[in-house]
Amino acid sequence: MSSERSAVMTAGEELARAREAFAAARRIVVKAGSSSLTTPLGTIDADRVDALVDVLAARRAAGKEIVFVSSGAIAAGLGPLRLARRPTDLALQQAAASVGQGLLIARYTSSFARYGLTVGQVLLTSNDMIRRAHHRNAQRTLDQLLALGIVPIVNENDTVATDEIRFGDNDRLAALVAHLTRADALLLLSDVDALYTDDPRRPGARRIEEVREP
Repeated sequence: MSSERSAVMTAGEELARAREAFAAARRIVVKAGSSSLTTPLGTIDADRVDALVDVLAARRAAGKEIVFVSSGAIAAGLGPLRLARRPTDLALQQAAASVGQGLLIARYTSSFARYGLTVGQVLLTSNDMIRRAHHRNAQRTLDQLLALGIVPIVNENDTVATDEIRFGDNDRLAALVAHLTRADALLLLSDVDALYTDDPRRPGARRIEEVREP
């Protein structure tokens, strides 16, 4: 057997083990981006939200604990504010987030209620992850929600964030929440097909096929 063939089989075996580990995960953090939740017109895509909730509720019924990290607050607020595109002005972004976040949590509340599930909103900033007291408080809140059978809906607190609202990276937030909740698995739902060294739309961005622990 050639070394190349052996490497392929080893990679296949590692992928199979990873899938088995994910299937066995009890506590899962799931993140969805704005493009998966909203329309180009700046409104919530109710059908997509319901389809996603259908899957999450099925995982709950299978005995899993789900923490959902949701983007989309700013995008969902554009339509109601009659904004044709995402504004560059920080105050307008925060206004859109304020409107959109309320609409998002109302939609999630209604959609999860179809399965008898209650949601709880948790809005975080990077300070909540950095400052020890804030970190512990956020951890206790999330742990208590899960213990009560609530589905936490987590998002960045865009209405008060400044630097955070500019990088807008909820993938990073989801990874921090996975660490915070001691999750067994993290699933990122995105319209980007893989992990890249940079924005894949930029020249020179390279696709990363595999990330290994150091």
